Amino acid sequence: MRRHSFKDWMIAVRPWSFPASAMPVVVTLAYLFWMKEDINWVNGVWALLNIIVFHAAGNTWSDYFDHKRGVDEKDTFGAKTLTDGMFTPGEIYRLSLVLLGVALVAGAGLLWRTGLPLLYIGLGGAACSLLYPPLKYRALGDVVIFLSYAFLPTLGTAYVATGFINWEVLWVAVPVGLITVAILHANNTRDMQTDTRAGIQTLAMELGGKTSVFLYCIEVLFPFGWIAGCAATGTFPWWTLLILLTLLPAAGNVRVMSHFPAKGVAAIANLDEMTAKLQLLFSLVLALSFVMAGWLS
Repeated sequence: MRRHSFKDWMIAVRPWSFPASAMPVVVTLAYLFWMKEDINWVNGVWALLNIIVFHAAGNTWSDYFDHKRGVDEKDTFGAKTLTDGMFTPGEIYRLSLVLLGVALVAGAGLLWRTGLPLLYIGLGGAACSLLYPPLKYRALGDVVIFLSYAFLPTLGTAYVATGFINWEVLWVAVPVGLITVAILHANNTRDMQTDTRAGIQTLAMELGGKTSVFLYCIEVLFPFGWIAGCAATGTFPWWTLLILLTLLPAAGNVRVMSHFPAKGVAAIANLDEMTAKLQLLFSLVLALSFVMAGWLS
């Protein structure tokens, strides 16, 4: 059996994708700071680290089943840890179980520090990770991602940081979550042909190429209108309009996606990675704007 370096294991868990799960936690903490809530920062950081481990478990779990189902092959985009023979399927499967076990133990510790509501949120997150592959194959992957990387992290972070469920944090879940879903949608739009070959069904396949382009544009641009509307109504501070600074890269992503109907897969080969970078930038600016508003108010 091949010995793997630390770099190999890091490649296996795909750390470039971690902002998708980490940023909802960061933005939620910044929002609570602006709201002048009494924040337990130890619990907040604990939640941040734990969701990253859950995400790593979900990545490897998905890679294992995508390889087993034939979704990932040598000619497909995305993770190459199994298709290039870097790891065996058994190694990735065991890695996923170990990561899931670590996340569950850490989650139990956080549950002990907080209270029972976290159990239901945590079980929801674990279910999303475990059920993601079969649901993704039935065009429900986008829904699962929105739940697991938008609604659940924001509600869970608010609870562990303040001690109560704060439904108002869902205002920040929507814009960050939509761009996160756009990462998956860009991936699925690019992979429609190979996913068809594998016999699975994604939302992009259900919609077709042109409608998928339109949906991606909505997922990337609507968050800016959402933030502006929240600022205008006083739900968010005016500082959040700083988010408009990230409109230029968002427009660049939209322009790239618009080339898909004419130029095909090659035009959007790296759009999922570009969208992940946009989500990171958007979230960091949004979090910074809440922190600045909190300091200056």
